[in-house]
Amino acid sequence: MNKEKLPLEEMSIDALFNGVNKATYEVPVYQRNYAWGKDEISTLIQDIYDAYANNNGGYYYIGTLVSFNKGDGVYEVIDGQQRLTTIRLTLGALDIQPRNRLTYRARKKADKTLKAIPNFNLEEMDNGIVNGYRFAKSAIDEIVLQDDRDGFKSYFLNKVKIIHYHVPKDIDLNHYFEIMNSRGEQLEKHEIIKARMLSKLGDDGVVFSKIWESCSKMSEYIQQSFPNERNNIFGSWCSDFYPDNYNDLLDKMLVSAGEKKEEKKSISQFLKEDELLHKMKTEKERSDTFQPIIDFPNFLLIVLKITRLLLDDAKFESTSFNLDDKELINEFDKVNMDENFVKKFGYNLLRAKYYLDNYIVHHANEEDSIENNPWALQKWQRESSNSYKYYPKNLFDFDDGSQKKAVHLLSMFEVSFTARQRKNYLFYCIFYLFKNDIKKPQKTVLKNYLKFVEGLAKKYFYGIYLEKTMLNEINTPLPRSFDSVMIEGNTVSVAMANMPKKSIAIEKFNAVYGDGKEKSVGVPLFVFNYLDYKIWVRYAEELRGEKSKKGSKERQEFYDKLGCSDFELDIFKLFYFSRTRRSLEHYYPQAVATGENGALNEHEINCLGNYAMIGSEVNSSGSNNSPKVKLDHYLDTLSGKVRLVSVASLKFMIMMQICKDHARKEDRKLGEEWNFEDIQKHQAKMLNILFE
Repeated sequence: MNKEKLPLEEMSIDALFNGVNKATYEVPVYQRNYAWGKDEISTLIQDIYDAYANNNGGYYYIGTLVSFNKGDGVYEVIDGQQRLTTIRLTLGALDIQPRNRLTYRARKKADKTLKAIPNFNLEEMDNGIVNGYRFAKSAIDEIVLQDDRDGFKSYFLNKVKIIHYHVPKDIDLNHYFEIMNSRGEQLEKHEIIKARMLSKLGDDGVVFSKIWESCSKMSEYIQQSFPNERNNIFGSWCSDFYPDNYNDLLDKMLVSAGEKKEEKKSISQFLKEDELLHKMKTEKERSDTFQPIIDFPNFLLIVLKITRLLLDDAKFESTSFNLDDKELINEFDKVNMDENFVKKFGYNLLRAKYYLDNYIVHHANEEDSIENNPWALQKWQRESSNSYKYYPKNLFDFDDGSQKKAVHLLSMFEVSFTARQRKNYLFYCIFYLFKNDIKKPQKTVLKNYLKFVEGLAKKYFYGIYLEKTMLNEINTPLPRSFDSVMIEGNTVSVAMANMPKKSIAIEKFNAVYGDGKEKSVGVPLFVFNYLDYKIWVRYAEELRGEKSKKGSKERQEFYDKLGCSDFELDIFKLFYFSRTRRSLEHYYPQAVATGENGALNEHEINCLGNYAMIGSEVNSSGSNNSPKVKLDHYLDTLSGKVRLVSVASLKFMIMMQICKDHARKEDRKLGEEWNFEDIQKHQAKMLNILFE
């Protein structure tokens, strides 16, 4: 089968505007006016400058231009005119006069304004274009160092690339617009990668395209995308993963389809792939969806990193790999994208999506609430051997507490690392599943997976967050610290070679995060979340059965270790890691400490003992209140108990109970329910739990 050349052309900005063949880019009347503002323009220039400053010879891909060649070097801009106009304005801001023209057909004011760059000596101007030029000029002045101007200008012209998609002359433009409107404004970076990969395949390209499009549906289980092939790929229960490689996968898919070959799809069919796949589901099958924890481009980077490690490429340095989707094309440019690599990547993509959907937590399509944990860790499978109905079932389907532990651990990681380039934990978990062949899991295999996730959290804490050399000036982990600790050779290791003694570990913690004797420079979110997990595990393991009854010896010992009186167990039973809990709360408020009547200084309030995580909306409404006022706010007027706050950390609930205990004491004056001695004692209690 012939491999047709796709109508995609990578062009530098210089080739686009100063190419050998003269060109005019014509914005038709049906396109809207130029509308980019300061934020969009500044962000684009900042991204390009960052790529230039950190550049090792790589390119920056600015997006896609879709045009229709009208003849005589005139290209009608179908898609990408906002970005194209911004490029033209940036050229003007860099004092570069392009050879090729950008015009706005039938908009004389906009057209004259473009021609008047940079002086704009006009009576009537297009304010959007004038402001865009000024925003670009201002951004360059603020972002690009004076000594870097020439280098940045050269980089912008020669290393910044745009993907020019030439719409074929015989295409039905009305049909094209319909397709583009259903998919979005323009081809994205991951679609460019797909096009490149498809160009390396022959007959197998149809199967690869189906895998790619199925895996791009990040909000549903992968098994749902293969109604005809699912038994061959995922087993009779639809809950395992059977193919051993791409060729095996290919055989299973072709056998299921009852065919040997398929004709190559056209570009228009390629663009419609996702529409067609949605129609493959049977009418009687329900769709189980969820809120994805990662988007498709960043997921592709995780699969690429896994593929390169599995290939055992000696040239590959995992610590230099960037999980930021801004670098998607640059990272793929570093591999030899031959047919063999593409097939391995396609197989790994499907397998990784199976693990992501069935072995990593998802967030339900609903808001966080007090009585409903929205996190789920479930496999999608057949209801019974005689049924054609499917449903999600808990991954750990044996009743020993493993399911709750795994959900808490994985959701703890997720709420700690929401930024796309910080989801190293996700890569480690999926890579572990690859390396340990968990395709057909049994109870022991699942137990080992849980041990791995527990070990991962522990190594994060001891190997990264307890080591000052791994942290920056505000105690945030350095970009390469995770892989330098977790990757050994071509595998992930959670083994701890030298565990410090408890007393030494506490000293190290206080040296990094402070104990009130000097101001802390910051305590990361992961530390608070890991502490809450350790508190919850103590509850789950120590208070079972009769031991959980009020008045029992074990329950009294449990609260003694927390440093407060008994405030019931509901908060522990209902606890989960809410995504809204991202605000750092000073229990003794900073505003009071810095005021004239403050009893504590800034050093004393800025330490773990006085911090807790809580929802931002709660923090903003009461952050300057005294500890007693905060306590009264959360007290239930009928029962006198501290009300459950779903977004509050367990540590915060403990601090409020301590304050309540002190309010009952005669030797505590009003306003002295929480002092520095209390902060020190509370910190010591929490560190004992952390390091036991």
